[in-house]
Amino acid sequence: MRVGPTGESGAGVNRRGLGRGRLLASVGALLALLSIALPWWRVGGTPGLPIVSGNGLSGAGIVVLLAAVLALVLVVFPYTGPDRPQPLDRPASFVAVTALAVIGLGVSVLQIFDSGGLGLPDRSPGLWLAAVGIAVMGWGAAEIASERRQP
Repeated sequence: MRVGPTGESGAGVNRRGLGRGRLLASVGALLALLSIALPWWRVGGTPGLPIVSGNGLSGAGIVVLLAAVLALVLVVFPYTGPDRPQPLDRPASFVAVTALAVIGLGVSVLQIFDSGGLGLPDRSPGLWLAAVGIAVMGWGAAEIASERRQP
């Protein structure tokens, strides 16, 4: 076993770089997580009607939250164990999590559209930020899928 100058053990430490795809997937997941707290829909506000709004924790936005957390887990997972291939560290895992996020966002949009609350970014910034975050996650998943696997 090798011991470093500060006394830490170097055995089994994963020294693989993050890579562009994982960085993009992380940024997209963080944007999607941030979007959960912002308003996803808003109705009312006309004379005599109060403004009612909801964030990503109402309806199918929970699926977007779950997918964003799973994407971050997939990014961090290979760095938590020994330096050998992990079973979940596959491009298909990132594609599946991104697909889950797209489905959650799509169902949310349908729910919001049905209630009449779908609006431009000034009325529903969380929904639009979630869409941008999921697009960046998809870009990261595509980058990861196109990378060459290292033995």
